[in-house]
Amino acid sequence: MSSRPLIVGGGPAGMAAAIELAKHGVASTIVDEASRLGGVLYRGPLRQGVTLDYLGERYRDSMQALHKEFERIRSAVDVRLNTRVVGGEAGNALYALNEQEQVEHFSYEHLLLSAGCHERSVPFPGWTLPGVMMLGGLQLQIKSGVVKPLGRTVIAGTGPLLPLVACQLHRAGAEVAGVYEACSFGRIAKETLALLNKPQLFLDGLSMLGYLKRHGVPMHYGMGVVAVQGQSELQDITLAPYDSNWKADLARQQQVVAETLAVGYGFIPRTQLTQQMDLQHDYHADGYLKPLINEWQQSSQSHIHLAGDIGGLRGGEAAMLSGRIAALSILRQRGAIGDNEAASIRQQYLGKLQSILRFRVGIDSFTERGSAQLALPDADTVICRCEHVTRKEVDTALSQGVQDLISLKMRTRVSMGDCQGKMCVGYCSDRLREHTGKADIGWIRPRFPLDPLPFSAFAAIATTDTLTEEV
Repeated sequence: MSSRPLIVGGGPAGMAAAIELAKHGVASTIVDEASRLGGVLYRGPLRQGVTLDYLGERYRDSMQALHKEFERIRSAVDVRLNTRVVGGEAGNALYALNEQEQVEHFSYEHLLLSAGCHERSVPFPGWTLPGVMMLGGLQLQIKSGVVKPLGRTVIAGTGPLLPLVACQLHRAGAEVAGVYEACSFGRIAKETLALLNKPQLFLDGLSMLGYLKRHGVPMHYGMGVVAVQGQSELQDITLAPYDSNWKADLARQQQVVAETLAVGYGFIPRTQLTQQMDLQHDYHADGYLKPLINEWQQSSQSHIHLAGDIGGLRGGEAAMLSGRIAALSILRQRGAIGDNEAASIRQQYLGKLQSILRFRVGIDSFTERGSAQLALPDADTVICRCEHVTRKEVDTALSQGVQDLISLKMRTRVSMGDCQGKMCVGYCSDRLREHTGKADIGWIRPRFPLDPLPFSAFAAIATTDTLTEEV
């Protein structure tokens, strides 16, 4: 078993944790599936000459400072890039597909999971058509500096990422036909006091809106997607006003011709690994599973810590602070730092977190989803893309008495495809809670491997078996 703390995820939380550990003389190992450290914000711009201006000046400076600090302790960290964790055992072992496409076993005494988040899927008629994509996927194309959407692009959903990506698209030379924010302008305005807890972020938001206005990109509030149409690809988008519960007013719907639709309804923690490792979870009010974490970033197993968006969606700066707090907890457990010293340092980090958390309260309030959005899919709308399960099949299972996710899986095959429910479980759990009136409708434990493995990953195993048989 390795004595080095193992960190899964080389984003802001993982890097900050490794720095905090090294400051107190403890070397660590970082495992990350990307080709370089920095997290999802740094994915894409790998070509020479591509700048990081999409991050915004303030956050770009913060991330560059983190990278410089990390370089100073780089010798104390064993960085394993292009290594994707594909499963774990409860307690002391993980399995990852390494750069040589071989499955590698990682043991640990202390583990920090900072695996981040993924986008929330919202099904509606036509959402599987080519030309309809997630907002984060479109942003990744922009960041690459290689690909941009052809023709007219519409952005719809909720949250501050919408105007940001619209500005990035326009600067890249794409035609942005409009931005449709599901939340009403009045509801956003009510959160001004909370948003002013981070005045620079608030001003950045106003600056983006000013940019869109100057360049003739319309920003619509209280409107969202109803459906999209097209034969082999996207041709038309149907949008309509949303009420406070996000029920679409179909009498006032409108058509917009576009070749690309980017939909962004927020993010949810990547908990597939924490579920498989049998850590304790609870349902968040926004409809997703959230691992239980205490004030030291410890999970239900005290030697396993969680930091960054996997423990709550609070942004990059908060991720760095949570990573440092988790590192302090590991240092305490190893006896590398005293309890009083750790508590004193943690208090400094918590003070910096407070304004971020108050700011996030404002963001979370105006981006809170309305339950009426569940009514968008038609009977033949595909809910589970892997197994091609439609809304009609989900409705039939509910009418036959299904009361939990496991029973729905057995009845319809939702979540049994390659993505193991990343695309469909959110909608299905929302529907079950609506149908049963219960907050807890169970959860589906992901199976090993979490992601498909290439046949080459089993070459070493096959060679070992052959030698054993010959002997």
